Amino acid sequence: MVNNRVPIQVLNMADNINNIEGVGRISMDVFLYAGFNTIGDLMEEVGYVQRVQQAIEVLKEERIQYDDIYWGNLAHRTPSTSTTVAGNETVSLADEIKKYDTAKLIEYLHGEKDLGLDDDDLEIIRKEKVNGRDFLKLTEEKLRSYGMAGGPATRLADFAKEFKDKKLKAFSSYKTKKELSEVLRKYGIDTNDIRKIPPFVPEPMKIDDKDKELKQCITEIKRRMHLIGSTTSSNEAVRYPQLEVVGEEATGRVDYAIKKIIDVMNEELIAITEGKQKDLVAGFIQNVMQLKIFHHMNTRKRKASEAFDDDFDYLYGIITTATDWYFLMYTPERIYCLKADYHITLTEDVLEDNAKLRRGVKKVMEVIVSLLKDRVEVDDSPDSKRVRTKKFIKE
Repeated sequence: MVNNRVPIQVLNMADNINNIEGVGRISMDVFLYAGFNTIGDLMEEVGYVQRVQQAIEVLKEERIQYDDIYWGNLAHRTPSTSTTVAGNETVSLADEIKKYDTAKLIEYLHGEKDLGLDDDDLEIIRKEKVNGRDFLKLTEEKLRSYGMAGGPATRLADFAKEFKDKKLKAFSSYKTKKELSEVLRKYGIDTNDIRKIPPFVPEPMKIDDKDKELKQCITEIKRRMHLIGSTTSSNEAVRYPQLEVVGEEATGRVDYAIKKIIDVMNEELIAITEGKQKDLVAGFIQNVMQLKIFHHMNTRKRKASEAFDDDFDYLYGIITTATDWYFLMYTPERIYCLKADYHITLTEDVLEDNAKLRRGVKKVMEVIVSLLKDRVEVDDSPDSKRVRTKKFIKE
């Protein structure tokens, strides 16, 4: 439950949420768990409906009592991009494709190299203004009537049919050690024990104790602890879904993602998954699945003129319970895990003496900065990336 140290002006904002069309009156607990701190933020945030819904589910799980909630128009205003509704472990890939406009559909098809579509074929899709919904209804006859040659028309029509029945598992449905074993086996790792994932060691990075960003981070952690309490009094992390991703096997939201901007293209570098200490297996599986999709997304985004015959790349994953931190290096061939212990103490005693807090935060930040520096500086060629990863692998 939110404690009494919450500033009164924030309480007033929560009490006035009922003034926003379609939201109704939401309790202070939901307001804070959803991650909002001003009325303006709530109105402008595209994903506010999902965040409020998720916050309510968190509060229900913790048996926290909150004020009456009036959904009003929320039910029919929920954006169609939500694919991780509680209780649903699968989602139709067709439901995702339906959301694509013509440009995004063309980008998607361009990434499906097995289809063998050339620029002329994709230009027909653009000229006919085919979007995701239209794509699912395409037939070979219709494509031929658009002027597409027989070969690509047949392949594309068959491809469209496959989408109608294909199901994707939600990230949150991956939970068991058996599933972890199945996922790791695809990368040549025969185990269901996260401690036996092969190790990697990134280049060390040191942060000065007087570093301005480190001090700011410590201050922000302590401020939030004042608001929501220590980890010993809270069973669930506050989550802020940032990015929804769809792959060939799974779909769902990534808690955080770090990207690099190349010209006008965003390249995913790091996926961060928030998890529970008692359920680390689920966190590891979900992070690996997210990294696999990120790798596929990065490959798709490369322009034809920039693409390499070899699509080797590597990304980093972070699984965190807020107190404990785990780091992965992902390649399409194998997965590696940093073996050192990374722990941040978030008990109330650090509010008075933050030396222990600073040590833990500094250690974690040094790894994150090292991973970011590495991915930003590495040459984009697959050969350079292979050489770089071999330096870190300690099998």
